[in-house]
Amino acid sequence: MLAIFRKEIDQFFASPIAYIIMGAFLTAVGLLLWVFPDTSLLETGYADMGTFFNLTPYVMLFLVPAVTMRSIADEKRTGTLEWLLTKPVGRWGVVGGKFLASWLLVALMLLPTLLYYWTLYQLGSPVGNIDSAGVFGSYIGLLLLAGVFVAIGLWASSVNDNQVVAFVLGVFFCFLLYVGLSALAGLSMLGVASYYLSYFALDEQYRALGRGLIDSRNLVYLSSLIVLFLFLTANRLKP
Repeated sequence: MLAIFRKEIDQFFASPIAYIIMGAFLTAVGLLLWVFPDTSLLETGYADMGTFFNLTPYVMLFLVPAVTMRSIADEKRTGTLEWLLTKPVGRWGVVGGKFLASWLLVALMLLPTLLYYWTLYQLGSPVGNIDSAGVFGSYIGLLLLAGVFVAIGLWASSVNDNQVVAFVLGVFFCFLLYVGLSALAGLSMLGVASYYLSYFALDEQYRALGRGLIDSRNLVYLSSLIVLFLFLTANRLKP
């Protein structure tokens, strides 16, 4: 697994893809938070990062599948996947290494955004007047949500050898789990099923962590989704 992890990291940073994706993410989030008047933190007058944590998942819906779309699809296209599977690393080594490398890249994209927290901390009146527990709970939720998106993206990349199809499929399933379930839960005709759909919606689990109280049920659910999609991905790699 470690060899696959290193290989993926080297490939990411040996090409402009990683830098383009990271630059696009930071530019998009920066514009939304500091420039566009409808979403600018400077316009609200409050030291609150709620806007950042509300908008970032929607940006990640597109950028995370862009990170993962080539992970397995490209290996299939070039014929190197069969070669990797003959090595002692095995299916789970391939899947685990690629997952951790992609997840690390997303975490590195989020790292510079801690500057936003520091800025709002300093701008608070008095200094430090910001809900730090809620901020760091939301960062934990964001990292786990990114892990779910990465796992979904890897599964989408394992379906066939077309990177474009992998990207579209990854975006669709990320959107379905993050937005679609909550939208369906709003339909009155579903009755009691609406409650369960709302509970299993990714956005509800993510927002729960943002309240500053780390509930083990939210952690277990998000971690279980990661394991589920990694299992589905490994199953796709069976000879």
